[in-house]
Amino acid sequence: MLAVNDHSTDDSVAIVTARARVDRRIRLLHNPRHGLVAALNHGLNVAQAELIARMDADDLMHPERLALQFEHLRCHDEITVLGTRVELISETPITAGLKEYLRWQNQCVSSEQISDDIYLETPFAHPSVTFRRRAIHSAGGYRDGAFPEDYELWLRLHRLGERMVKLPRVLLQWRDWPRRTSRVDPRCSRDAFDRLRAEYMASDPRLNSGERDLAIWGAGRKTRRRVDPLLEHGFRPNVWVDIDPRKIGNRIDGVPVVAPQWLQREPKPFVLCYVATHGARELIEYELHRYGYRKGKDYLQVG
Repeated sequence: MLAVNDHSTDDSVAIVTARARVDRRIRLLHNPRHGLVAALNHGLNVAQAELIARMDADDLMHPERLALQFEHLRCHDEITVLGTRVELISETPITAGLKEYLRWQNQCVSSEQISDDIYLETPFAHPSVTFRRRAIHSAGGYRDGAFPEDYELWLRLHRLGERMVKLPRVLLQWRDWPRRTSRVDPRCSRDAFDRLRAEYMASDPRLNSGERDLAIWGAGRKTRRRVDPLLEHGFRPNVWVDIDPRKIGNRIDGVPVVAPQWLQREPKPFVLCYVATHGARELIEYELHRYGYRKGKDYLQVG
């Protein structure tokens, strides 16, 4: 086990050092730079095992987690990243938004589900994953920038065609607390996520076939602000879709706002659904399926 010390100021080093004296499998490393990305890459560079299991210091793993992930990856050479379902542990009330995210994440299990929903949210709790070291090295390791480093890695692996799946068991207790990085770090802000998604969507062949019109579902001002990073990459929708009768018939930069029924046509346009309201995504998917649209082939949900 490699324990990477990122310039901690508590008793972590003393605790790990004491444990390493009685268990030679434990090795303490010191991050030569600063920050999580540098610590992650330092651990990757020092590691010699083919499989790397990620873990944070404040989470709890199931006793069988490592054995189950190791065996699954041993039997499935085609898988690069293997996560698990997780449950939250928190000393403060868990928000409705976080509960919904966890519900979605625990349902997003198969490679197809992860691929189809890759632009909705990060599909893995980072401390739950075990992955193949050589594949991550070949992809360039973790990247530092104005974005969440784990989500950027999953998007990059998806673009490279790597297979990512999840064991359908809760094997990690994921700790939530008010100062968690995803809550306070600007790299995890809404704008950071929107810009990161747009960067990878801009190179997604499903949006770049040149053979289909592009429809964006969601014509409200907040939604349009979230679409802006994609438009900055040169994309322009043929229509905006909305259910609000006050918006239908208007134009946004010359592009008409239409009702969902407009989508009942051939050839089908490719639809990006940017609506983030809880419950609305399910209703949109229901309508699109009624019109014969297939998720991942004819439309994508965008977080």
